[in-house]
Amino acid sequence: MSIRDHARTAKQAMQAATQAAMTKAIQLAPDSWMPGGRPDPLIFHKHGHVGQPVSRIDGPLKVSGAAPFAAEIPLEGMAYAALLFSTIPKGRIASMDVSDALLAPGVSLVMTHRNAPRMATMPLFLTGAKAAGGDDLPIMQDDRIHWNGQPVALVLADTQEQADHATSLIRVTYQAEEAVTSFAAAKDNGTVPGLFMNQPLQSRNGDADAALAEAAHKVDAVYRTPRHNHNPIELHAATVMWQGDRLRVHDASQAVAHTAWSLAQVFGIDEDQVHVTSPFVGGGFGSKTLWQHQVLAAAASKLAGRPVRIMLSREGVHRMVGGRTVTEQRVAIGADADGRFQSLIHSGTIAMTRHNMMPEPFILPARSGYASRTMKLDVEVAYVDMIANTFMRAPGEAVGTFALESAIDELAVAMGIDPIELRLRNEPDKDPSTGAPFSARHVEEAYRSGAERFGWSSRGAPGSRKDGEWLIGTGVATATYPYYRMPGGAARITLSKDGAATIDIAAHEMGMGTSTAQTQVAADRLGLAMDQVTFRYGDSSLPGVVLAGGSQQTAAIGASVIAAQRVLVKELLKLAGNDSPLAGLKVEDVGGRDGGLAKLDDPDRFESYASILSRARRDTVVAEASPPPPLEMLHWSMHSHGAMFCEVRVNAVTGEVRVSRFLGSFDCGRILNPKTAASQFRGGIVMGLGLALMEETQFDERSGRIMNPSLAEYHVPVHMDVPDIEVMWTDIPDPHAPMGARGVGEIGITGVGAAVANAVFNATGKRVRDLPITLDKLL
Repeated sequence: MSIRDHARTAKQAMQAATQAAMTKAIQLAPDSWMPGGRPDPLIFHKHGHVGQPVSRIDGPLKVSGAAPFAAEIPLEGMAYAALLFSTIPKGRIASMDVSDALLAPGVSLVMTHRNAPRMATMPLFLTGAKAAGGDDLPIMQDDRIHWNGQPVALVLADTQEQADHATSLIRVTYQAEEAVTSFAAAKDNGTVPGLFMNQPLQSRNGDADAALAEAAHKVDAVYRTPRHNHNPIELHAATVMWQGDRLRVHDASQAVAHTAWSLAQVFGIDEDQVHVTSPFVGGGFGSKTLWQHQVLAAAASKLAGRPVRIMLSREGVHRMVGGRTVTEQRVAIGADADGRFQSLIHSGTIAMTRHNMMPEPFILPARSGYASRTMKLDVEVAYVDMIANTFMRAPGEAVGTFALESAIDELAVAMGIDPIELRLRNEPDKDPSTGAPFSARHVEEAYRSGAERFGWSSRGAPGSRKDGEWLIGTGVATATYPYYRMPGGAARITLSKDGAATIDIAAHEMGMGTSTAQTQVAADRLGLAMDQVTFRYGDSSLPGVVLAGGSQQTAAIGASVIAAQRVLVKELLKLAGNDSPLAGLKVEDVGGRDGGLAKLDDPDRFESYASILSRARRDTVVAEASPPPPLEMLHWSMHSHGAMFCEVRVNAVTGEVRVSRFLGSFDCGRILNPKTAASQFRGGIVMGLGLALMEETQFDERSGRIMNPSLAEYHVPVHMDVPDIEVMWTDIPDPHAPMGARGVGEIGITGVGAAVANAVFNATGKRVRDLPITLDKLL
């Protein structure tokens, strides 16, 4: 059977399985996204706005320069802030002389621990429903130093240049204390079990060590990944001002409601006294939550009695905003003669501080990725004195798939089995860790269709293909990212008598097309044209507590809009009364169509919104609601997957690696907007190429100082590093997710590191287990 036949047969089987799963879902979880036991018609709606490649509605504002970002909000009498950073990793400030800085031109304030307002620590992210703090350390409340790069002084001046200059005039001496800045020393001090989202990063199933020892074939290797720093195009910034006892913050944020609540805790005021807006964000990737710079700007504004703008320099981002931490991962796989996994061990250690809660959860892909008779997964934490690490695009999965998928490739080579076939032989029929059924899993289709498009069958043995002095190789790896939907969502729909609708929700637009895709969804759900729908977001005063993280914002918004629409329809049916064609119908009987409501199975029973509101003598109808808890995650194991195909060319003389082709074949449920989704997939892959080939935070373990805090020295991919990237997807709806869709923002980076490493091995015969893959490791 050809690959094309395999793909066709697999697609037919998957579609049949999807329908069967829907029937089972209605039986098991009647309160999911099928109100009244009926499938949501929007999931399979093929002829509306959903599924169309609509250009981003915020695009014209951005390309014309009319979209205001956090550091572009003009306020009268505004001062500019600059920060001075510590140069030791641990100890105390022995002396500080700010007299010259105070006399410098334009300076209005120098704030240190001596004069800063009294403030509580930031509520640490994940310790509460709205907690957003990157660390839980005192902020300029004492003379203690906790990491090399901690802010020790803030200067306000009339211009940014004046503020920057004045920081250079501050004289500080330190009394250093012994610090743990070496990963090896931290491990020697002992480790503790990792906790992620309050759950232990450990799984056990049978005796994996014994099964490994008895296995006919095995691999057992250690893989390492370095620290990574966040480098979104838009620098971290905030423009803040106090209006009496009310704090106004224009932020670059992916968590406006969380930030408002957390700032209220810091300054001892009520949550409704803090108003945070963030309509446009130039990239976040997990970094744009609450860090010390927003708190310091608000404190300085309070002292100075004037608005303050703070924008971190690129160095400042590296000094103050956490990134991905270092990992050391052991992967051991034992297989029988047929390649069936008998043992899967994925364990290791990461570095973390005592003032944050983000152990890099690299075992997450192994929890659900493959069937194995026995399994042992474990993450241990070694404590260091450094900046708090944090979430970075696909935390855990980005680096965990590098180790896991490299090891599977090594096993395939050792056994002489095609790497794709080895993976498919170990496809699980249920979640290996929990035993839960999968909501939808179409890994085989993604692999078969991707392999045909990429030309996988032409792949040769390691080192067999050459083009002059260039060695050519291809590699593959599985991409995976879980479905999340966090509680706390809510939405408000305001419908006017002219048929226009406004959707209000405290969600975020960071360049991923959220406002566009959600306008498409809302327009289809309400039966309106896109230009009749206004989607308002990025404002803490709007309903909901929606985090743009964990690729969950799409589901959170969708669930919230569904809940609000049901309340809206209920009110409209009530207003319609007995004289309407809709009389006697229930919420689950009708849907939006042509600017009104119609009976789902009898479209002639229809009345327009304008007619309903006119007869009721109403100008507007407002409906606000919260969705049910994310019970779908309890019933089902929910994940997106992808097959990542990479071709590299490695120079046999210099060791230079060039990625010449890349294809990502994805299974992420319903694709709401192919244009914005493709951009997200490609963006993730580009970030994965950086992870594979160049990104590395140079961390001086003698001093705990980041040594390459600039884009001149911290290398990220540029256009010349990136080939044409092809993406494709199954577009099979997940019947247990709102709108049938799972998030696409993070899966693109997963699997990329392993696909590149596996391609490099196929080209050169050299296995690199330590990222990034630089030329010195290949010479």
